[in-house]
Parts: sequence; structure tokens; C-alpha cells
Amino acid sequence: MAHIHSYQATISWSGATRDYDSYSREYSVAIPGKPKFRASADAAFRGDPRLYNPEDMLLVALATCHMLSYLAVCARIGIVVSAYEDQAQGTMAFKDRRMRFTEVVLRPRVTIAQTIDEARAMAAHEQAHDECYVANSVNFPVRHEATIVTADKAA
Repeated sequence: MAHIHSYQATISWSGATRDYDSYSREYSVAIPGKPKFRASADAAFRGDPRLYNPEDMLLVALATCHMLSYLAVCARIGIVVSAYEDQAQGTMAFKDRRMRFTEVVLRPRVTIAQTIDEARAMAAHEQAHDECYVANSVNFPVRHEATIVTADKAA
């Protein structure tokens, strides 16, 4: 039997689109049972640079999905991860006459407990990539350039 997961979000905007240059790009996002937040278009598209934008949220979704998948893989194979930090970067450009994401590069720095697990910890990124639901849903490459350190070297 197939698993089906459903998600809900209410996006609300109000204002007036009298002309392209002056209407507000700010909107609110409400997800049942979670705090409401404000967001906007990216500053490049006349949005508020202080607020999250859809491009930020896509990058965060990809990076956190990989992280959560990676932590699950490591827990299943017995690698103890004590810290994980990712400096993710997404690139948008015109491709096929449309502005779109052309690539996301994840740069996780993972701290593990034992030196003997370094090669396995690095290989676990491939499994995590295969299991990441969000990366499996996009039509552009999501690469990872991971760094693995052991707790004694990280200190």
C-alpha cells in the first residue's frame, strides 16, 4: 500500500495591483498548528529583502531535507553525528527561456564521533540524497560537497 502524505498552507495577500512597480509583494503564510509568518518576493523582484522569499524557502527545504535524511541514515547504520551545519547555495538563471533554479549545492560540515567512520559518513550522503523527498521532487541538480570531521579534530 502506498503512503500518501498531505500538507496544507494558506497564503494570504491583500492590496491593489494598480501597476507593476508599486504593489506590495508581502504575504502571510499560515500552516495549521504552526506559527504564522510573513514573506515577500526576493528583493530582485521588488520584494522586501528583510523577509523570507520563495527562493529562500526552496533552498532551506532542500538543505533541511538532506540533513534530516542524512541523520536518519547515520542513525540506522550506527554513525554518531554530533553536529551538522550546511552552507547551501542555490543558483537561478535563464534556462530554456525561463528564469529557474539551475542548481543547488549543499555544503554540509558534519561532525562525527569516530575517525573509523569517516568514509562511511561520507558515503551516507549518497543514500541521504536518494531518500530526500524534496530533492526527488525538483528538476534541477542538487549536489553535495560534504566535509566530515571527527569530534576530536573539530575542537
